[in-house]
Amino acid sequence: MFKKFPSAHTILLLISAFVAGLTWIIPSGKYSTLVYEATENVFLKDTNGQVEKLDASQQTLALLNVKIPLESFTSGAIYKPVSIPNTYQQLTPRPQGFFEFVQAPMKGIIETSDIIFLVLIIGGLVGIVEKSGAFSAGIHWLSKALIGKEFILIISTTLLVAMGGTTFGFGEEGIAFLPILIPIFIAAKYDALVAIACVFLGSQVGVMASTTNPFSTILASDAAGVTWTTGLQGRVLMLVLCITITTLFILRYAKKVKADPSNSFIFDQREHINALFKVPGVSSVPKLDTKLKLVLLIFMLCFVLMISGVIFWEWWFVEMTTVFLFGAILIGLMIRMKETQFIHSFMKGAGELLAVAFIIGIARGISILMTDGLISDTILYEAGSFTGGMGKTLFINVLFFVYNLICFFVSSTSGTAVLTIPILAPLADTVNISREVIVNAFQFGHGLFNLINPTGLILAFLGVAQIGFDRFLKFVWPLLVILALVIMLFLTISVL
Repeated sequence: MFKKFPSAHTILLLISAFVAGLTWIIPSGKYSTLVYEATENVFLKDTNGQVEKLDASQQTLALLNVKIPLESFTSGAIYKPVSIPNTYQQLTPRPQGFFEFVQAPMKGIIETSDIIFLVLIIGGLVGIVEKSGAFSAGIHWLSKALIGKEFILIISTTLLVAMGGTTFGFGEEGIAFLPILIPIFIAAKYDALVAIACVFLGSQVGVMASTTNPFSTILASDAAGVTWTTGLQGRVLMLVLCITITTLFILRYAKKVKADPSNSFIFDQREHINALFKVPGVSSVPKLDTKLKLVLLIFMLCFVLMISGVIFWEWWFVEMTTVFLFGAILIGLMIRMKETQFIHSFMKGAGELLAVAFIIGIARGISILMTDGLISDTILYEAGSFTGGMGKTLFINVLFFVYNLICFFVSSTSGTAVLTIPILAPLADTVNISREVIVNAFQFGHGLFNLINPTGLILAFLGVAQIGFDRFLKFVWPLLVILALVIMLFLTISVL
């Protein structure tokens, strides 16, 4: 059917059709859910649309067999509906037909509008900075300064984003760094795939080995009924080990590309990508004067302010997007750019990331099809039944692969945590292992598959440089095998 590997958008639409087809095969079902209502200080128990108000107390949680501290709800740490164990029931089938299938991408775009606007506004800011000539001048200066020390780019970038991933779930924000980093890596004689690998793999391996990430470790530990510090030493060890393996893997590939560009998995796209990111020739590079230095300073401060806001001031997408919009306006005023030129450059920059925005929305539409088709909880119920009665070692490794499967259908770490941990954590008691091991199986299983999950972030990252998913799979599969073996060894030792 396809003469070449399909684009990211086509892949996601094919997966959407596949998931819509599954809703006609997999029985519909749902667990009852529990959510805390702060305004009335009550729990709302939802059983197939019938909502019941319950006292917000630890006794209520005990009666429902939800082994989560009350404070986790009242503090806002758990704000999504939590599945209640032993409440699964089959429901009237709700298959998703053609009309629901074509609506899903639109619903996904609406649901992810906050992320999409962040991406588009960042694209606009990049367009303004590019028009000023600051990128060309800065890249040329940096490439000269790093002669013979280009590997520092790989190590520092990977470690920095990994720290963001393990501490606060740095993920979508990484897309914003690619328009800056890809030209820099190309100027350092690497390829665009190295830049994407550093940001994407660094952040996602950090999330996989989360230590203080509230959307993964803390949320999952709360849902399992254990403190998030339980098992922290093992996760820190795995973070160091997995990031070291990932960095060495990227360095090895980068060294081969630098020695011979034909070793690049995207060698045939080199001219196209250079043109896409306007990698300058020496003769076309403007001088990095004081004005252009100030442009780059404001540009970089936008990212510093974004990260600081997320960590210290509880900012989210509205605040982050505002920072980049203000940064673009400030730069435009500083370099005295004409209004029509500003608007044209901003819109052109935003337009170049429009394809990425659509990828994000279409991917979310897949989750919507599953939710509307009522098959997510059925898959979870069958997964719990499948692992029942196994020995410790087999159980934890099977659970690791089960979470790889679940990740395909629910790519969000926080969403997977509140949906699955209350159901699967009690299984640890039946095989006589600690519940933090379930949290580890969730983190590493879900995190490993997210490195290649087409319903996650990878297609959006690749879309920035218009790199095919097949090229990335050829590049990353040896790393996946190595990390999987390391994780399985770690999980096996943790239950013995």
